[in-house]
Amino acid sequence: MPRFSVIVPAYQVQAYLHACLESVLSQSYPDLELIAVDDCSPDACGAVIDEFAARDPRVRAVHLPENTGLGRARNAGMERATGDYLVFLDGDDTLTPDALLALADRLKETGEPDVLVYDYARTYWAGEAVRNRVAAELTENGPAPFRLADRPGLLNLLMVAWNKAYRREFVLSAGLAFPPGYYEDTPWTYPVLMTAESIATLDRVCVHYRQRRAGCILRTTTDRHFDVFDQYDRVFAFLDGRPELERWRPVLFRRMVDHLVTVYTRRDRLPRGSRAAFLRRARAHYRRYRAPGAPVPPRARVHHTLVRLGLHRTYRALRLAAAARRRAARLTGRLLCGLRRAALRGHYRFQRLLPLRAGHVLFTAHAGRGGDPGALESAVRDLAPRLRTAWVSGPEHHHTLAPGTRRLLPGTAAHWTALARSPYLVTDTDTEPGLVKRGGQILVRVQRGTPLGHEGLDLQERPAAARDTDFARLLADVDQWDYVVSADRHSTLTWERVFPGRYTTLEYGRPRTDRFHTATGADVAALRKSLGIPPGAVAVLYAPARRDYLRTQPRLLDLERVARRLGPRFVVLARGHHPRQGPLEAASDRVLDVSGHPDLTALCLASDALVTDFSPLMFDYAVLDRPVVLHADDWEAYEAARGLYFDPRSVPPGAVAGSEDDLIDIFASGHWRGARSALLRAAFRDRFCPHDDGRAAERVVRRVLLGEGSVPPVVPLDERRPAPPAAAAPGTPPPDTPPVGTAPLGTPPLASPPLASPPAPRQSAPRQSAGLLAVTDGG
Repeated sequence: MPRFSVIVPAYQVQAYLHACLESVLSQSYPDLELIAVDDCSPDACGAVIDEFAARDPRVRAVHLPENTGLGRARNAGMERATGDYLVFLDGDDTLTPDALLALADRLKETGEPDVLVYDYARTYWAGEAVRNRVAAELTENGPAPFRLADRPGLLNLLMVAWNKAYRREFVLSAGLAFPPGYYEDTPWTYPVLMTAESIATLDRVCVHYRQRRAGCILRTTTDRHFDVFDQYDRVFAFLDGRPELERWRPVLFRRMVDHLVTVYTRRDRLPRGSRAAFLRRARAHYRRYRAPGAPVPPRARVHHTLVRLGLHRTYRALRLAAAARRRAARLTGRLLCGLRRAALRGHYRFQRLLPLRAGHVLFTAHAGRGGDPGALESAVRDLAPRLRTAWVSGPEHHHTLAPGTRRLLPGTAAHWTALARSPYLVTDTDTEPGLVKRGGQILVRVQRGTPLGHEGLDLQERPAAARDTDFARLLADVDQWDYVVSADRHSTLTWERVFPGRYTTLEYGRPRTDRFHTATGADVAALRKSLGIPPGAVAVLYAPARRDYLRTQPRLLDLERVARRLGPRFVVLARGHHPRQGPLEAASDRVLDVSGHPDLTALCLASDALVTDFSPLMFDYAVLDRPVVLHADDWEAYEAARGLYFDPRSVPPGAVAGSEDDLIDIFASGHWRGARSALLRAAFRDRFCPHDDGRAAERVVRRVLLGEGSVPPVVPLDERRPAPPAAAAPGTPPPDTPPVGTAPLGTPPLASPPLASPPAPRQSAPRQSAGLLAVTDGG
């Protein structure tokens, strides 16, 4: 008897069925049977099912003699199911990796409930993935299992069969089955939730719900959408026979009206000329099943009134009026925006006629706050407190600014005034379109990261990565730069070639890494606590490089599998590229999504090692002198699309993993922190971190803002005080020493305690921090 019976009905989904079935059979939890039902599909669905059945004994092929519809096809699958739990999956959807393993673990944890409800994400044909908007209803906080009365908010979820796992004995004893017709999930899901004695939730995306551009039932214009009335007749008939469920009648009545309104208002469902008839039937259902007591949200009251009175012509008039109002609002908005732009341009021209405000420095950063501009502003406040600083950033970053720093919203009159009258402009991003640098103004450009992938004019030969880059505007922007801050000789030579201009290069190091030399043990401990990392855990920061030649970002590592294989003491900090990447699906609290964290420097400080592929982050991280591991399985694709100035595998900052299993082995064996990795990292630091001694920002401020002829000399690498190594866990073999016996996979090679004492100012930060491991491929 398998644990799961996965039932997949298939009808005219030949283009998607292979991916659907493969997503089931490739699950890391193999205790399953896959019942694929060919609903007499006229395309190749039946042949695809037979192909899978021939190659895998877990697949049971069912061919129906005639088309019966989605509900009856599911019933045919249930009749042949033998598993403990039933899982339904439509033929054009897919299970996420490790979904069944997460289901099995949650079922065991909650005592084998009748129903387990889990989450999904909508995946669109253009590549975008959007998680369910009411996922908060699936929180695992609180007692479990429970009954519907304890969590009535579950009725707000999408009423479908494929976001739940059902105990087969419960389904059989309750006599549940799918009816014929469209919207067959409605009279199945409500009875299931109302009669289940025990329900549990899983706050994890387990299904990718494909939003097809064309061909799905909900985008089919047909009179069969009138089936929704029959389905609600079945729902209320079910209630009529069970007086103990009468309490749910007002809730179901409100849900019915909302559903009927949805069908009625969607243009792509009902044929022309049938809307009036649909609304008449909706009015009859409203009067037949009306159950006062369910509160109606204010925004829905108009629609409920239209259904109650059957006001088809009124609805048409309201819709036309709303469309006219939207058009008028758009035109008015465009006019106001045009007037505002013209007013700001006039304001900027007038401000340029006024004298510069001596001692004012304006900072702008790509992410709103932080990075190199943030480090330079901190140095200005320390070394030149007489200078007045201002930041251009959104209100979400204002709380991070130091007291006394002026806060400016982008695009406002105050912003343009500062652009016109500040003697010093510091930025790591493109300047505002329309900026005219006047005499006496100095623009300092700090580049974001050391160049590894092609940049600037080199992207002219890489159209996939360049996308819509305006190279003429890029060069016009370069012509306004006075100084460019460079980290090392490689960066200097590259920037001056790909951004040709008359600026002066300041090869002083990376200002943002100065913080690595001043952070204390208390700082690191506070960062760990704020990130939710358990005490004594080894954290893995996974920050993949953005594949800007792709619309959606690939999943390069199975994060949950990595964390599971490394053992319970490891925690993965996943830094993705939202919003295009879609949800980062974590199956446990050991995979933490830190994509929205505003401070990448803080994430680096709160970690013990880095895993990366093509990210400039590897150069910053090398300043910490902590282990770095390279991992990517698309080297050739990245180099062909983006181009590389050198192959990082030829001069790696540490161990190189050729696959996910290699990466796991590197950590489990301790080679990530071994002697060979240390030698590679030392050579990498010699080449790319010669100036990063904690005084890079000071050198820039003294040279540019204070006008000093000489700047502090660079402290050689061999003279920078190294940090004491972290203590190894008891019984852990030394680095690069084969473990004695057969230690379990995942035994951490060291138990990194928090930093014991703060480093001296302007000296190297600790090489090993408080028990975290940073894993990235280039984010």
